Amino acid sequence: MPMLLCMDDEQPAAQRLLAALQARNPAAGEPWRLGVIERHRFPDGELRVRLPPALPPAVAVYRSLHQPNEKLVELLLLAPAARELGAQRLWLVAPYLAYMRQDMAFSPGEVVSQRQVGRWLASVFDGLITVDPHLHRVATLVEAVPLAQAQVLSAAPLLAQTVAARRPGALLLGPDEESEQWVRQAAAAAGLQAAVCRKVRHGDRDVQVQLPPLDMRGRAVVIVDDMASTGRTVAQAAAALRAAGAASVDVAVTHALFVGDALAALRAAGVGEVWSTDSVPHASNAVFLAPLLARALAGLEA
Repeated sequence: MPMLLCMDDEQPAAQRLLAALQARNPAAGEPWRLGVIERHRFPDGELRVRLPPALPPAVAVYRSLHQPNEKLVELLLLAPAARELGAQRLWLVAPYLAYMRQDMAFSPGEVVSQRQVGRWLASVFDGLITVDPHLHRVATLVEAVPLAQAQVLSAAPLLAQTVAARRPGALLLGPDEESEQWVRQAAAAAGLQAAVCRKVRHGDRDVQVQLPPLDMRGRAVVIVDDMASTGRTVAQAAAALRAAGAASVDVAVTHALFVGDALAALRAAGVGEVWSTDSVPHASNAVFLAPLLARALAGLEA
């Protein structure tokens, strides 16, 4: 009987995944069951982690890695302990995978965090399932996390279904060149037109966006990206679209990080609706990833 482990703060998402796993084929194989990992913080900030006392051979750990630093320490503690308690195949289900942006050193001595975190995850888990990881100069997830069983899923088709239902005929627009892979995939899934902006970045919060050469007057436009963090790039694109005469500007993202005043910045730039997946819990969540993740976890049962 395979087990899905989760932390107490992610039980709602884990319960949805458990229901999707059980619904896949109730008559086939052993049913999945859920185990909740207990955590305690000592006054000095250290963590105590408590797993179920006995684990089956097949175990999947659900942990989305937004606000990642403490969560990585949790995984550092629990992964070897899970082996000691009986897990023989140990997978990580991380809908949002942190530390993927820094894929090269930009100055001497700079740590390439993608490489270090990826190698460490590969050393303690047998498989990884993630959704729309932010890979730039690295083409495949295996290059970042050297696991033979590293699976990348995309939420772009699911987001496209939401867009097509709520904004029929909308133009899907990527806010920069890096977003093109998600925008084109979403557009193909929903039969919508796609285009991509050009971005010039001067700092973490200082970007300039150039719209593609299309007539935006009177159009419904949905900005599509894998993630929204500070929101400045998307806000720049939204403001430019409004100035160009777009009838409406909405946003569809996989990972709704929305740091600080990011959401307020989008609203100020003229964004109407924001739709995201539940990879990061947020009020904008409109797409649930459980069925997508459940299909990928079928390999763990084999």
